[in-house]
Amino acid sequence: MKLHYIPALFLVLASCLGYADSKPTGLELGYRDMYNLQFENAHRQFEDWQRAYPADPMGPVSNAAAYLFSEFDRLHILESEFFTNDSFFEHRAKLSPDPATKQAFISQISKTKQLANSALAKNPNDKNALFASVMMLGLQGDYAALIEKRDLTGLSYLKDGRAMADRLLQVDPTCYDAYIAVGVENYLLSLKPAPLRWLLRMGGAQTDKETGLKNLQLTAEKGHYLLPYARLLLAVAALRDQDKGKARTLLAGLAHEFPLNHLYVRELNHLQ
Repeated sequence: MKLHYIPALFLVLASCLGYADSKPTGLELGYRDMYNLQFENAHRQFEDWQRAYPADPMGPVSNAAAYLFSEFDRLHILESEFFTNDSFFEHRAKLSPDPATKQAFISQISKTKQLANSALAKNPNDKNALFASVMMLGLQGDYAALIEKRDLTGLSYLKDGRAMADRLLQVDPTCYDAYIAVGVENYLLSLKPAPLRWLLRMGGAQTDKETGLKNLQLTAEKGHYLLPYARLLLAVAALRDQDKGKARTLLAGLAHEFPLNHLYVRELNHLQ
């Protein structure tokens, strides 16, 4: 059974998000550093945020994202071939995570869960806690599938993250970052053979490709923390559909905005 997994990391872009019009927060600066592969700077920003706002689950979940993304960079996980070549993905080897990074990641995830659950116990409609929970589930799914090669576990987190995103969108339909979780589940599971899609739908999963792309586009156009990452996922989708022009446009924009991230330049060179 082929289980192709697209990551759900959550990243931020300063100029795309209008930071030039207002001073970016430490949290926003941390995401920008993370997406520029400046991980030490990102951790410093996220740790400062946690000290300043100890009850905010966005601090630890963002730091967890930085730990995970640093592993992705070290292990060369985010190359396009990894996600566009089904045979390459299906026969990939199980990777060896860095023990210290894994422990730090787990610690930040645990802290996120504690803080988010505490906030939701007081207010079940706490948008910040709901969003942190969506991010947490996405990160756990990424780690399970892409590093530990536990695909079914990764897809379980994916489903839970989509359900949490639906809950958040019922509270605030304008939280455009949350649409990426809906988009990823629908697009990813739409790639499965028809009988498997039917079984997944019976289990409550959403498997419509057009719905997936529509939701990814919403985040790519109107999102905040996830806007750049939605554009990356759309570039991957374009490559799978052999639309190199669209992929080139999306990757060129990301390469321009994140000059320290070597991934986009390398992927653009592959399209020349």
